[in-house]
Amino acid sequence: MKKISGAQAFIEALRKEGVTDVFGYPGGAVLDIFDALMDADDIHFVLTRHEQGAVHAADGYARATGRVGVCLVTSGPGATNTVTGLATACMDSIPVVVFTGQVNTNLIGNDAFQEADIVGITRPCTKHNYLVKDVGDLARVIKEAFYIARTGRPGPVLVDLPKNIQKSMITFKYPDQVRLDSYCPTYKGHVGQIRRIMGVILKSRRPVIYAGGGVVLSNGSDALTAFARKLRIPVTTTLMGMGVFSSEDPLSMGMLGMHGTYAANMAVTNTDCLIALGARFDDRVTGKIDEFAPKAKIVHIDIDPTSISKNVQVDLPVVGDCRMVLEDMLSLLEGRDAEISEMHAQTAPWLRQIDAWKKDQPLRYCKSDKIKPQYVVEMIDEIAPDDAIISTEVGQNQMWTAQFYKFREPRLFLTSGGLGTMGYGFPAAIGAQVAFPDRTVIDIAGDGSIQMNIQEIATAVQYGLPVKVMILNNGYLGMVRQWQALFYRKRYSHTSMAVSPDFVKLAQAYGASGIRVEKPADVKDAIREALSIKGPVFVDFIVDPEEDVYPMVPAGAPINNMLLV
Repeated sequence: MKKISGAQAFIEALRKEGVTDVFGYPGGAVLDIFDALMDADDIHFVLTRHEQGAVHAADGYARATGRVGVCLVTSGPGATNTVTGLATACMDSIPVVVFTGQVNTNLIGNDAFQEADIVGITRPCTKHNYLVKDVGDLARVIKEAFYIARTGRPGPVLVDLPKNIQKSMITFKYPDQVRLDSYCPTYKGHVGQIRRIMGVILKSRRPVIYAGGGVVLSNGSDALTAFARKLRIPVTTTLMGMGVFSSEDPLSMGMLGMHGTYAANMAVTNTDCLIALGARFDDRVTGKIDEFAPKAKIVHIDIDPTSISKNVQVDLPVVGDCRMVLEDMLSLLEGRDAEISEMHAQTAPWLRQIDAWKKDQPLRYCKSDKIKPQYVVEMIDEIAPDDAIISTEVGQNQMWTAQFYKFREPRLFLTSGGLGTMGYGFPAAIGAQVAFPDRTVIDIAGDGSIQMNIQEIATAVQYGLPVKVMILNNGYLGMVRQWQALFYRKRYSHTSMAVSPDFVKLAQAYGASGIRVEKPADVKDAIREALSIKGPVFVDFIVDPEEDVYPMVPAGAPINNMLLV
């Protein structure tokens, strides 16, 4: 059998994994792989302008498609520049495989040029990582990396590839399956425990479903929707769970937590049965833990056993895949029409109470002669196609999008939840646009966060990716300024963005289009114009500089203690 180089074997392994798109940046330690890529017409490489942007693009690609995102960078600073992207993917359980170049194995530990212990550096922010020391292990390691990234609770995996491994010759044989004795994710929930849970749910009078990103990752949206509608249980989602249950469904209460809706936070505070699905009880959701769902029996379904009772003690845990467990729960409802009807009768007052909370305290804002950022988001929602993919940066722009954009399906909302990474949204949108070249992809950004990875305009222009960036430009690091206004006596310490670029001219300098909007009456036309332009567009909305995000739960307070408009 003909021998090929490690670099060629790398390409063959990507083919075996069905990889068609790779994001990254070249360098000396990966030149052999990049040379091999020249002959791989079936693998599309996207040259980003920064390695962090490459990982975020692979992350956005993975969130939008459900497939593993792939990134390839060089050693040393190329590798260390991926750390923020890896941590972002790790916190949000996103399947990404990052390949980094490394110096020759005989030079490792000698402080060679562009050497960094990237395996040691990334151990805390990856699901797993590898240093390939023998070319004979290369195919197995790549197979395992993709398997680990996509199975169980997904997450990023890093594979470090020394230069001499890429040059070594090998008879390529890709493994048929993965054998990892210490890694065996549980997908099927315990039947007895599921039966007990169904007994509790059917007897509840004030039930609430609290759905997180795990339902998205398990492709469990249809099962969740069927379950909630069958039992008429109101649903609230986390930031990562947006879209897994349509925000237009009458049972939807929107997002809960620090900037959640009044109805969602009040419902969780007063529920007698909280059904947590693929959520990790993050501090931004729970507020003061001692007063979180104090009257409830708490059910927690999650594929990650370490998440069970990690932050909040639960009464009825099930380790398993959210979709599969929900399907088992639905099957247990067959032939129980009388019990279901009785539950509907008993929970009717609860649904009326939730509707009253929605009516009394809806999401709202005060209109003026200035452009309100919430209005911009509402108009994007009104004008954009139903299947538009929306990414955000982090801060006020992120929260306004979560509150005022109606997400009707999963995998249409890309945002950094756990790490809160400024600069995430634009490269993530690029990754989604690579995956879906014919779809509308919009990044809703702030004037601070967009500058974190603004160099990726060049990537969008080079590859003809028509990403639309809608900048809510308030001249501040808005969310930090809001905290300073509320809790630091308006001492705006270093949050004014007094000097920012002319975003229109900057976009044009890169070869993109730019539009500036200063009046509310021009908002709709600007959005329509941006969506009609074939290439990438930056729209600079000059919004009210002191607009805040409400509701807001002060840090450490219970979630029913909300500051309202």
